[in-house]
Amino acid sequence: MKRWRWVLPLLLPSLSLELAVEVARITAFAVLKCRRIASTPLYKTAVVATVTFCCHGPNSMSFHSIIHRPSSPFNLALQIRFLRGYSLLRDPQYNKGLAFTEKERDAHYLCGLLPPTVITQQLQEKKLMKSIREYQVPLQKYMAMMDLQACIQLIILIFKQHHICLELFEGMKNLLERNERLFYKLLIDNVEELLPVVYTPTVGEACQKYGSIFRRPQGLYISLKEKGKILEVLKNWPERSIQVIVVTDGERILGLGDLGCQCLPVTIDVGTNNEKLLNDEFYIGLRQKRATGKEYYDLLHEFMCAVKQNYGEKVLVQFEDFANHNAFELLAKYGTTHLVFNDDIQGTASVVLAGVVAALKLIGGILADHTFLFLGAGEVKHQFF
Repeated sequence: MKRWRWVLPLLLPSLSLELAVEVARITAFAVLKCRRIASTPLYKTAVVATVTFCCHGPNSMSFHSIIHRPSSPFNLALQIRFLRGYSLLRDPQYNKGLAFTEKERDAHYLCGLLPPTVITQQLQEKKLMKSIREYQVPLQKYMAMMDLQACIQLIILIFKQHHICLELFEGMKNLLERNERLFYKLLIDNVEELLPVVYTPTVGEACQKYGSIFRRPQGLYISLKEKGKILEVLKNWPERSIQVIVVTDGERILGLGDLGCQCLPVTIDVGTNNEKLLNDEFYIGLRQKRATGKEYYDLLHEFMCAVKQNYGEKVLVQFEDFANHNAFELLAKYGTTHLVFNDDIQGTASVVLAGVVAALKLIGGILADHTFLFLGAGEVKHQFF
């Protein structure tokens, strides 16, 4: 995708024939320049160019000259900024979100930065309107806390088309602001009130409806489509100094079961067996049954090798919310070659053990002198033994 925006003086209709010819000549030169730059592998990206023509005299305009042609009586300021990958997704003017085609994602280094599904902007609008009309429910508070991003021009257009009241529009402004420091300060200073919004119980509903409330990606999505090029996908992530990676395959989320691609921050999308999600028009993951066996483990192995190659041997990989039949297998397989950790298996048990050790220091005695009660259903309690 290449886009050019040409900015010309408003006095263009009154230009002399000589100046008009020169403007046309320089315009053609600028177009060829942009195309030549954009065609090189190094700049395989979206190109946004601003060209300003400036004539000498009382009507001249100030500009920063990037290209100067001494032989010409006119100066040309050609400003080219390259948008690709993460930067393209953060540009509200050129970002299309999930509407980027697979070809565009590959060309602009977006693979892995977006969920694998491709949807039209019409469906994006439909989804946004559905969210707006549900704004009074707790889930909308969660969305506001997560500070999801939307394009202000699109919001205004939708509101004009659907005659939404101004008060509701004001409530949507929180979708357009991103202030990470303020987010955490707000949360720390109001833990009791806001923790139920950003975590249990609201986060469970957010996971179940993630496709419906999706605004912009906040992590990496590695699906079966990326098999053979996972290292390239990891390199699309803008941060280089990575110390901890939390990864999930979405099969056992918060006790809610198989939620497929609807998780963060690094999702290994191998499909889902959740029929409700497969039939949901807003679902953002692969629409296929969950891969198992060799196909599954080959993808995980490529991911683990790519992580070590890209970030080094000291990066910690936390396996989050994997089903037990895969969780134990992955820990055993990579426990001696990678720095790995499973919070659901090792984390819960270590916290309970730490609590018991601390309690013994307070009340005295030895572990054998005490009786312990494990209350509740599920497999978590078995991890303590």
